[in-house]
Amino acid sequence: MTITCVIMAGGKGERFWPKSRTNLPKQFLNISGNKSMIQQSIERLEKWLPIEQVFVVTNELYAELIHVQIPHLPKSNIIIEPVGRNTAPCVGLASVLIEERFPDSTMIVMPSDHIIEDADGFIKILQTAVDVAQENSNLVTLGIKPSYPETGYGYIECTNNTRVVNSFEVHKVNKFVEKPDYTTAQNYVESGNYLWNSGMFVWKNSTFQSYIKTLMPEMDDILQTIMAIKEPVERSKAIRSEFVKMPDQSVDYGIMEKAENIFVIPVSLGWDDVGSWTALDRINDKDNNGNVIKGNILNIATKNCIIESDGKLIATLGIEDLIVVDTEDVTLICTKDKAQEIKSLLKALREQKRVEYL
Repeated sequence: MTITCVIMAGGKGERFWPKSRTNLPKQFLNISGNKSMIQQSIERLEKWLPIEQVFVVTNELYAELIHVQIPHLPKSNIIIEPVGRNTAPCVGLASVLIEERFPDSTMIVMPSDHIIEDADGFIKILQTAVDVAQENSNLVTLGIKPSYPETGYGYIECTNNTRVVNSFEVHKVNKFVEKPDYTTAQNYVESGNYLWNSGMFVWKNSTFQSYIKTLMPEMDDILQTIMAIKEPVERSKAIRSEFVKMPDQSVDYGIMEKAENIFVIPVSLGWDDVGSWTALDRINDKDNNGNVIKGNILNIATKNCIIESDGKLIATLGIEDLIVVDTEDVTLICTKDKAQEIKSLLKALREQKRVEYL
């Protein structure tokens, strides 16, 4: 059975503003290392899969960026969403288009902007997930073993129904839960039964499409309308006209929270979703005062800060627990505990029609 992979690359990475912008979002930036996050994602997969079996879903704005950064990816493997409609329509469209080229394949779904330090271990886990997904009608996800009570992630509760496949534990899933408050997250971590939801999934394409038909019939009707048109130009027009009708739902809510036969593989891979600026504390080296610094920086009596400059000198004196990011046209200054709320600044910019800063 052929294995295919769908990489979701349409997001704007708004919590990484002002470095991540509408015309160059987080997945195309060199956050860690000398390659962009999407380049690193492709590089990991190519140790295992031919590039012809890797697909990237994005919007029109980023299609050329993908071609520039991954020139050997076939252009036909770049799937364009006319509008953002969350992950269920994104993966649903990819699923039916891939099924046409690779009938009855097993499909891996993953974001384009995660850090995974153990690339070899990651491939072994994906192969195990594929093996489990090919049994019956199983849906498989990867769960990250939590190291602290994170409130920015969803969680997966495991059952005691456990077995070992290829030396990896595989747990039956009890339920998916939304991002918790801090006390609830503490309870989850202490219980030992909860994992961070990585947003990575593995299933047989036929299994996933069967669940779409059952659990998201409105979306299934739209996908069938699109796929009934075989002529390429006309199909592209149909995608444009029909995709906007899609429900704005995540795979988690539309499928995973309601389906049966869901399994999770707990993993520790040096994983980070780099969801906000505070991720740099976890993935980068710090100076003797706990600062993460990049660029032209002068620090005196500065502790536990994240400071990044695109060129001009940033000089700090006596500050603590701040994020300071300077770009050509924007300087961000905020406390670390507000890092998850940076989207509120973008909301204010939109309300003030200052879109040039987005």
